[in-house]
Amino acid sequence: MHTSCQEIAWNSGPHVVIAGVAGSGKSTLGAAVARDLAAPLLDLDTLTAPLLDVLSPLLGSGHWNDSGDAAPLIRAGRYAVMRSVAEELTSVGVRSVMVAPFTRELQGGDEWAALLESVAPAPVVVVHVDGSEALLARRRADRGLDRDRHRADTPHSSPTVPHLRVDASLTTAQQLFRVRRALGLVSPPADRGGVVGRTFDAMLFDLDGTLVDSTAAVARCWAQVGDEYGFAVADIAHGMTAAESMALLLGDVEGPAAALRLGDLETRDVADVVPTPGALELFSALPASRVAIVTSGAPPVAHARLAAAGLAAPTAMVTSADVAHGKPDPEPYLLAARTLGIDPSRCLVVEDAPAGVRSARAAGCTVIGVGGTHDRADLDADLQVDTLDQLTVTLAEGGVTVSLR
Repeated sequence: MHTSCQEIAWNSGPHVVIAGVAGSGKSTLGAAVARDLAAPLLDLDTLTAPLLDVLSPLLGSGHWNDSGDAAPLIRAGRYAVMRSVAEELTSVGVRSVMVAPFTRELQGGDEWAALLESVAPAPVVVVHVDGSEALLARRRADRGLDRDRHRADTPHSSPTVPHLRVDASLTTAQQLFRVRRALGLVSPPADRGGVVGRTFDAMLFDLDGTLVDSTAAVARCWAQVGDEYGFAVADIAHGMTAAESMALLLGDVEGPAAALRLGDLETRDVADVVPTPGALELFSALPASRVAIVTSGAPPVAHARLAAAGLAAPTAMVTSADVAHGKPDPEPYLLAARTLGIDPSRCLVVEDAPAGVRSARAAGCTVIGVGGTHDRADLDADLQVDTLDQLTVTLAEGGVTVSLR
């Protein structure tokens, strides 16, 4: 538990609203956030469903979630309960994590004003968990809850109030990381290898999860190919090339076709690919002679994601098309160093995945591990940071020096 978490939860921080339609995973994320912040969890279903389940026979319908003319009153009552509890917590200096669809509230109308008024003067941070209709429908079908069978179809629209969008395809740990980051809760850097202040001849960057936040796009594309070819997403070995992963999963017959299909999907699915915090500033500060990108992705995928994130492709760039053996083999980083004409031991690698860290270490490089896709404990890095905006680089005649902000 971080001290800053307790300060936000119990003193002057915000209430956190976790919103999303049925099947988005908002309840799971809300519980994780509440646990991390040591804050009370106000889940609309937990607060109101037990009473409504008992009262259903009095409502003249089979289920309160399908109550006809009474539906507006039931909705108003449910949200009134949540606001009342949140108001009482605010009055005693406690902040909560509120979980509900909030479909009307997040459109900025009277319901939103009522929510803000109930917790004033405490601020509210909104997290909207969103995903594809296919993913959400599949999750609702898999969980088989009675209330889902009686739920009226709700238009799936984005909030108009300020919010953090979190993709439903991400793992709960990845979602929690992004919520913590939005709340300003980043862990301090851990320099186990004396990286800060040392001078290196070049910096070599992984792409996905390091320079660009493409984690949700990766998850969506792999999930779709998994559905089409019949493998479990949990069996994927990330950090390797798609061809290697597919060969391991599907063999030499179906593997190549699946890899091509994945590449096509990943090249087109870039709408929400953005630079990671600090990536643009850090990457653009380095001259072409001292920087390279080393990615397990195919060239079209890599260039599409760089373009989506607004990053210019460097002169030195190693992709899956350039190597016989991808990460965790050292070949990709050895090739990048050779392309720059620099000894690998003089290169500082920035990575987010265990396979990439192992590849860089095997090549003889020093490694910075970045959070967001994997737990810190899984990254055997010399310097560990949550985000790249915790770092700055200084250029000198002798090379590149990394400092902490």
